Amino acid sequence: MLSFIILCLLLGVGHLVRMKFKLMQKLYLPSSVIAGVIGLVILQTAHYSNINIPASFTSVWSKFPSLLINVVFACLFLGMKLPKMTSLWKRAGTQLCYGQIVAWGQYVVGIGLVVFFLGKFFNLPEMFGGILPVGFEGGHGTAAGMGPVFVERGWAEGKDFALASATMGIISAIIVGMILVNWAVRRGYVAKKNTPSPFPEDDAIAVISVDRRPSAGKLTVSSDAIETFTLHIVVVGLAIFVGIILKQGLTLFESLIPFLAQHKLLSSFPLFPLCMLGGLIIQWCEDKYDKYNLIDHGITMRIQNSALDFLVVAAIATIKLDVIMAGIIPLLILVAAGILWNVFCVVYLAKRVFKEAWFERAIAEMGQSMGVTATGLLLLRVVDPDYETPAADAFACKQILHEPFMGGGLWTSMAIPLIAVAGGIQVFFIALTAIIVWLIVTFFLKKAHWE
Repeated sequence: MLSFIILCLLLGVGHLVRMKFKLMQKLYLPSSVIAGVIGLVILQTAHYSNINIPASFTSVWSKFPSLLINVVFACLFLGMKLPKMTSLWKRAGTQLCYGQIVAWGQYVVGIGLVVFFLGKFFNLPEMFGGILPVGFEGGHGTAAGMGPVFVERGWAEGKDFALASATMGIISAIIVGMILVNWAVRRGYVAKKNTPSPFPEDDAIAVISVDRRPSAGKLTVSSDAIETFTLHIVVVGLAIFVGIILKQGLTLFESLIPFLAQHKLLSSFPLFPLCMLGGLIIQWCEDKYDKYNLIDHGITMRIQNSALDFLVVAAIATIKLDVIMAGIIPLLILVAAGILWNVFCVVYLAKRVFKEAWFERAIAEMGQSMGVTATGLLLLRVVDPDYETPAADAFACKQILHEPFMGGGLWTSMAIPLIAVAGGIQVFFIALTAIIVWLIVTFFLKKAHWE
């Protein structure tokens, strides 16, 4: 309990720093990231100064990320009315193609660099190439959730590198993103020609003004029977339970096929994407059989975001800094290459993919593919504050189709084991083929005058 209390205090200090220091506000860093860095500095300073921190202070921190990531992914679709796939494709087909190209490109860039260059010069495992998409497209949650997979495949340091990649990604998304925003405004590439202005002070310090505070969610049951928040925790637990059943099914299927059993391709598959599928199954049942609509998306979002906040603090604070410093040069090269790929997609590829609001759509995608969804929406708000272009709708619909596979989804979870078993060069060509396929799909959508 003491360990959890200290984590709470650390998160509170992180938010206070976020509110008081202008630099933190200008970077729009989440309080959880700031708190995690503060915790990392404290622990590393104590370690190198031979100061003994009682184990009870941090005993659960290393366990939190791999547990809470299941909650985060179980909540992804709970309470969300599942739209028809045809409707989503019509509204976000081109955006999905672009997002997939950006995401697969991170695998091509990361794995290609390691297989053909960095691995030879720095004696790196081929899995090192996977930390770019895991950290950038996946983010801190996915990086932490993949920790057991890296351990299973004999490279425990992968979690630390992936978390460092995620931290560098979210910071560079804001810095590089704002540079691109000003460039696009000067060139007249944005639909709204006004010069970007800083957000109001309330936005900068992450305080929502009293007159526009949204509802956190709706109470769906009477507390005389059960508290609404409790009911939603039960639902999240059921989604995770379905994920566990799916994991057991994969393990059983693996035992029947010698090749899979030999390489443990299915039993080493992480639990969290299966929890996402569990959430989808629970939500499908709710849509079909629950005439009272008891699951509220606002409540599940509160559970998801709370779990993610604590996950990020614990994950960053427990990064092994000595591991990162030992591979800092190839890590920086990899991150720089990832940034260049995303910039290339914005300044060159996007205008050839989208017919309308190409920059708005691309900058939202860049923010998400290097940070989190909120980072993408933040950059979009700078150039489209009232969401007057189709970018926001296309981006939101695209996420529903994109997240089950990339950014922590099924492919993200499969890629690292595949690199370990089949080799980086095979996964490199899989990713390259995927980019070609999505480019072809994009071409036909443009020929059909699809927006």
